[in-house]
Amino acid sequence: MDILLVAGLWLDGSAWDDVVPELEALGHRPVPITLPGQGGGSASASLDDQVAAVLAAVDAASGKPMVVGHSAACTLAWLAADARPERIAKVALIGGFPSADGQPYADFFELKDGVMPFPGWGPFEGPDSADLGEEARRDFASVAIPVPEGVTKGVVRLTDERRFDVPVLVVCPEFTPAQAQEWIAAGDAAELAKVRNLDLVDIDSGHWPMITRPVELARLLAAAAPGV
Repeated sequence: MDILLVAGLWLDGSAWDDVVPELEALGHRPVPITLPGQGGGSASASLDDQVAAVLAAVDAASGKPMVVGHSAACTLAWLAADARPERIAKVALIGGFPSADGQPYADFFELKDGVMPFPGWGPFEGPDSADLGEEARRDFASVAIPVPEGVTKGVVRLTDERRFDVPVLVVCPEFTPAQAQEWIAAGDAAELAKVRNLDLVDIDSGHWPMITRPVELARLLAAAAPGV
């Protein structure tokens, strides 16, 4: 099946370069998405522009695709499920949870000149980056794309409760499935509490398993693909 891959902040479609051939070898059609403002457009891109790019990939897919969102882009994947609940076979969320209606998309770090640059590794010390060596960290920082303010401060709008009928897989990298279940039960991931078909799976990695555990990540996604 088509598996649409949407990376989080500061990343373009090349973040999935090591995952793509693994998914292809497992019989799937991976489609990495480069988002407007993150390698696919100007610094004036908005959250609506990024949502439109994901929806265009959904509409162009052969059959019903699985939409994979990483980190902040978990919200993009969920917005796609809200806009196209009948067109999406499954949503996979890697290392994050979707924001609720009315919340900002990713207002996490300081803005400079209308964009949110990569803030350095300080905020990610610990489990997030423990499996990234010095070379990988330098490579990440050197290609990190500042994210437009219109994206990070964009307000999430969810309107169709049929999104809760879309099956969801949560891939847990720097946290465990048990921790994720606790957060969901505590109301910290309110959207996921309403999902009718929710699975959680562990992966032994930091926050960026597409970089550090691409083979294992591809196998988890392939195994979760509907019909497999």
